[in-house]
Amino acid sequence: MIAPFEFATAQQIVFGTGTAQEIGKRAAQLGSRGLVVTGQRSDRVLHLLQAWETQGLTAATYAVDSEPTVAAVLEGVKTARGAGCDLVIGVGGGSAVDMGKAIAALLTNPGEPLDYLEVVGKGQTLTEPSAPMIAVPTTAGTGAEVTRNAVLAVPQQRVKVSLRSATMLPRLAVVDPELTYSMPPAVTASTGLDALTQCIEPFVSNQANPLTDAVAREGIPRAARSLRRAYANGEDAEARQEMALASLFGGLALANAKLGAVHGFAGVLGGMFPIPHGIVCARLLPYVMAMNVAALQRRGDPAGQLARFDEVARLVTGENTARAADGVAWIQELAADLQVAPLREFGVAEGDFAEVIAKSKVASSMKGNPLVLSDDELAEILAQAL
Repeated sequence: MIAPFEFATAQQIVFGTGTAQEIGKRAAQLGSRGLVVTGQRSDRVLHLLQAWETQGLTAATYAVDSEPTVAAVLEGVKTARGAGCDLVIGVGGGSAVDMGKAIAALLTNPGEPLDYLEVVGKGQTLTEPSAPMIAVPTTAGTGAEVTRNAVLAVPQQRVKVSLRSATMLPRLAVVDPELTYSMPPAVTASTGLDALTQCIEPFVSNQANPLTDAVAREGIPRAARSLRRAYANGEDAEARQEMALASLFGGLALANAKLGAVHGFAGVLGGMFPIPHGIVCARLLPYVMAMNVAALQRRGDPAGQLARFDEVARLVTGENTARAADGVAWIQELAADLQVAPLREFGVAEGDFAEVIAKSKVASSMKGNPLVLSDDELAEILAQAL
């Protein structure tokens, strides 16, 4: 029997090379003045801003020089209100898109992020719909353009947690593969491995459903056959298009089926140490997969999850006879080829494990893992990734 499920995403998704040039016309239908939230390389979107202005969009800009924090969101809201903005456009990687979603939510809801944040905040409900928001990713990794949350760093607590509401889904997601061509190899690797992880974890999640399965089955092989090519040649248009699609599919899947232990750890490690999100995911993915398979084999598999890990292996390797162990080995080899650094290079040590595990066990993403892993099993994953 198929359990009841729901599926929610951005109100409209536009995919294709060159589609970002059209945003000015679309934005003018949603608001009178936009706040354009950009990443560190704000110069990369200047040509887009110029094109949008000729189409009737007036805008103020707000640059994000790091991953979003509670303080940065409040500053962004202040900037938007001061400039009379009634529309937000997030252009950049996951940080810029998440920042845009958070600013749009706080533009229409009273208070500050900590009033609404899960785990470390008050966890109140965002009662008012967000201001219209357009998400324009320039990396192929996070899928943030179609998710209903924004990951924010809370430095005082040394953790990253989500501001989350169905009302935070963007009105429009524009995925233009051309915007990803300028990503350097290291960013291509970390964001691409994040995209692959976000297709795999929802597929083996305890909350997977037929719709998320469908998009994950499309996303996994696209990332598997294209990531090395995009890493080797950023101008490979076909590989960039495949990775942009894989990232989009990962976002669609994770927003509707949850993730797992990789992302349960990632938010905590990213809050405690200066580790880019994609690198954490890339480093942890094979070890989490291997531990989940071993734990299911030891404890039993009443839901048939092991078959899903076998299918992941077939999807990444392209071999019809591949089993779960083959998939783990393939992903380990991919991470090595893309030069993913071990966690110790970012300051993680064995003495940190207890705190990391305690915080990770209450993370929202951990609840989607195929089964509950013990503290010893979680510690073994961290030791292998160290």
